[in-house]
Amino acid sequence: MSFEEQQDFARQVADLNKYGQELNRCESVDEVASLTLEAMSLLFGFSSSTFVEVREDDLLVVHSTNPTLAQGEQPSDLARRAREANETLVERGAEAGITADSDVAGALAVPARMGDEVTAVLVTRSQTVEEFGDEYVKPMEILATHAATAISNIRSRERLERAHRDLERRKEMIEMYDRLLRHDLGNDLQVIAGFADAVAGEVDGQTAEYAGKIQRAAESAGDLIERVGDLVSTLEAQDNPEPRDLASVLGDTVRDVRDNYESLSVDFEASDFDYQVYGGDLLDSVFTNIMSNAAVHNDGEVSMRVYPAEVGPDEVTVCFADDGAGISPDLREDIFEMGVKGQESPGTGFGLGFVRALTESYGGNVSVAESDGGGAEFRVTLERV
Repeated sequence: MSFEEQQDFARQVADLNKYGQELNRCESVDEVASLTLEAMSLLFGFSSSTFVEVREDDLLVVHSTNPTLAQGEQPSDLARRAREANETLVERGAEAGITADSDVAGALAVPARMGDEVTAVLVTRSQTVEEFGDEYVKPMEILATHAATAISNIRSRERLERAHRDLERRKEMIEMYDRLLRHDLGNDLQVIAGFADAVAGEVDGQTAEYAGKIQRAAESAGDLIERVGDLVSTLEAQDNPEPRDLASVLGDTVRDVRDNYESLSVDFEASDFDYQVYGGDLLDSVFTNIMSNAAVHNDGEVSMRVYPAEVGPDEVTVCFADDGAGISPDLREDIFEMGVKGQESPGTGFGLGFVRALTESYGGNVSVAESDGGGAEFRVTLERV
């Protein structure tokens, strides 16, 4: 008889699902760990258990009822091996204990995962149970799945809250720069341009030429301030990130770019982007800027492939790879700074700065490297819902 056919399986799954519902109400990993250890104790009778969190390739004990392990410590080798193997591991006899003189008979380590990502490892050790069969492994794996779901939801909320805080800080900085540029510096430039015009009317020769140059420089700087002011006002008006259908936003953007730039051919499959991501009303502007750059800054026909990469439970990366002239390696680190552009670029240098500011306001990031075709490959990483 398989484990699923045993009489108490349905009751045990029902109990586990109740804990799953409670786990999804937790607001921190600490709460998830405490509730998971409670379930391991009450449902399975495990009195020596440990909850290990996996974050950015680091493993730390969150909670443990094992007296030899404390919060914040490194876990046992069994937990690390279960995480690396991404599968349930069982040990028995002398190898099951943490110390050489341990009287532990058996140990069980179950990775809690979302997709292929392990977010935690549940470890239990017993002095009486040596063989952890399906009657223990199967329900423990169900509990681990509930814990992984809860942790993933918590991390998503944390990332969104960080994005909200970053957006508020950016809005404060934008307001300050807007006042500084448009009011203080703008007024000074108007004064400079006015006096230069007055001087030019009173003198002649080289002095008049210099006065004219001063006036033109002041007017050019004033125009630049207006363009920057329009940009920061757009960023300031951004709402908090909300769930967006990535395939729909990308599909509309690709269609518009194809219509506007005959020299650019785009390889794109909407079905590859069936994800919900956090973004704002200007998410399409991020994609439009990147794709249109390939057409504007290259001579002749340019091909671009738009494809997903590094898709995980929390993030998805959209890649825009073209076969154009590419971006010089010494410029790639600075290309997203406001006003930075290549020597041959006819643009203002604000487009990619705008792209980075918007993407980061959504809790994501953007980078550029060389594509397989020798051109540029822009990678936009966004938070998944």
